[in-house]
Amino acid sequence: MQDDTDQMARTPEEQAQVDQQCRSLALYEFESCPFCRRVLHEIERLSLNIELRNTREDPSAREELLEGGGRTMVPCLRITQETGETHWMYESADIVAWLRQQFG
Repeated sequence: MQDDTDQMARTPEEQAQVDQQCRSLALYEFESCPFCRRVLHEIERLSLNIELRNTREDPSAREELLEGGGRTMVPCLRITQETGETHWMYESADIVAWLRQQFG
């Protein structure tokens, strides 16, 4: 079983597949948010290449978050399904649990 502090080890082929899956994800965050740090730590631990969108430094990212998710609260993980449908997941614990389920 993987320890929470160990970084995920994958073969190059497995990592390429995970990278492909991560292209449908974006995390809306800002660095000083402790809940964002929790999610960012998990992203790093799982070796995920998820696009980060800083809502404090990028006004367009903040606007996307408000228009798409309905709130400017961070962290928020935008998940784009293969069907094109977009799901906006708030709450750091929910995001971490989802990432572990998908990639852990």
